[in-house]
Amino acid sequence: MNGGADRFEAFDEREGHEEQGHERYGHDSYEGDGHEEGGAYEGQAGAGDGVGPEGAPVGGDDGAQVPQVPQGPQGPGPQGPRGPDGPDGPAHGNGEEPGKPPRIPLPRSSVEDTGRPLPEPAAALAPAPLVLEHRVLKSLLGAWALAACSAEETAAVEEHLGGCGSCADEALRLRGAVGLLHPPESLDLDPTLRTRVLEGCLDRRPPRIPVPEWAAPYDAETARLDALLQDIGGAEWHAPVRLRWFDGDSPVSRRTTVAGVIAHLLSVDGLVAVALGLEDPLGSTGPASDDPTPEGRTEAYWRGSHFPPTRSVRGPWREQSHNLVRTVSFAGGGSGRLTVPYGGFELPLRDSMLDRAFECWVHAGDIADAVDYPYEPPAPRHLHRMIDLAARMLPGSLAARRRAGLSAAPVRHLVAAGAPGRSLRLEIEGSGGGDWLIPLDSPGAVGSTEREVAHVALDGVEFCRLTAGHVSPEEAAAGQDGDREAIREVLFAAASLSRM
Repeated sequence: MNGGADRFEAFDEREGHEEQGHERYGHDSYEGDGHEEGGAYEGQAGAGDGVGPEGAPVGGDDGAQVPQVPQGPQGPGPQGPRGPDGPDGPAHGNGEEPGKPPRIPLPRSSVEDTGRPLPEPAAALAPAPLVLEHRVLKSLLGAWALAACSAEETAAVEEHLGGCGSCADEALRLRGAVGLLHPPESLDLDPTLRTRVLEGCLDRRPPRIPVPEWAAPYDAETARLDALLQDIGGAEWHAPVRLRWFDGDSPVSRRTTVAGVIAHLLSVDGLVAVALGLEDPLGSTGPASDDPTPEGRTEAYWRGSHFPPTRSVRGPWREQSHNLVRTVSFAGGGSGRLTVPYGGFELPLRDSMLDRAFECWVHAGDIADAVDYPYEPPAPRHLHRMIDLAARMLPGSLAARRRAGLSAAPVRHLVAAGAPGRSLRLEIEGSGGGDWLIPLDSPGAVGSTEREVAHVALDGVEFCRLTAGHVSPEEAAAGQDGDREAIREVLFAAASLSRM
């Protein structure tokens, strides 16, 4: 044991002398995994280090003989001052000096930096053109017109068309036919898109405060008209629009603008607003109208405006329509029993909201025609409600025409209220259609199939155009059967429902 200690002390002294002479050994000489096999020590040595048999000296970098460190059962023996407990920290086996950053190798030079010429890229071989017979090329003309040929076939066909007149004429005819198969589609959005989106949203998630069913058509039609107004430009607000309706047996019209139509809707919707206790739009434009009819209120609004209506009228109309829907929704179904005066007659609130929805759709169509905008009829269930309202108002219109002396048909006999009387079957075809029995002799009578004297068939949209005054009774495309006088009176009574 003492001999081993002396050897270690001698080794430490020699290492100290070599450090003073600025000579260092590679640290890997005493580091690494090693074991004894056949009396030899195998380990990782630094550059220039040699490993001899046990007890033999090991050569350093300068050729000096360094005694081999004996190895105990756990590996190498005690480490010197450069071991883990030495001042320089752990030894490194990568040939780098401790305490210095590792060396980063320089980037390898590319071919472009050497100045040598770059290799020539391989030339792309162009595909050989197709050589096809005339009959094959002619059979490909249809596929060529549909752009269904491959690139090689297209090149072959087009090269052939430059020299064959008959095939060129056939290709022109086929290309024209393809154009007919794919007509250009309009870039305008479907005007019913907003309504369908709203309906889809409400079907999936009903509102917390639902809109009454009798107010839903007004809500939908005002939303559709607002979408139309959103799409038109500033100059189109001054596009001319002609309002049309029937007065007695004669058509009447009034010229205005797109903004004037919205002002008209704002004024007449004000009748419903006043009935619900909301602000009257005429109150902010000057003196109130002495004529409470829709026409009188509209004229009063136009006179009270200092300038012709502009696009600024959209804001008040939009706000009023929202307030109407919101108010009837909060009021619930009981508000439908309120009455709305129209000057010469009154309507329950539920029927008045349908009337306003109908007029909103009709005048939106007038605006759409003036600005060349596609506009579709209302949803079928909403259109059915509007047609039903007009059918229920026909007996009163017949009686009003008789009182005014406009009816050419004599009154056969009066019928007591609630009793069955002579009736006309009104058949409405298409979207929103149905059958209605219209009593002819008294507004209080009940329609009866046993006393049916005439039958009229009309398309749903055509019937609405008739009741709006946009189609004269003589021009209405109606299928007729039975009493001609009764049919004529009903058609004129339908046209008399129209107003400004």
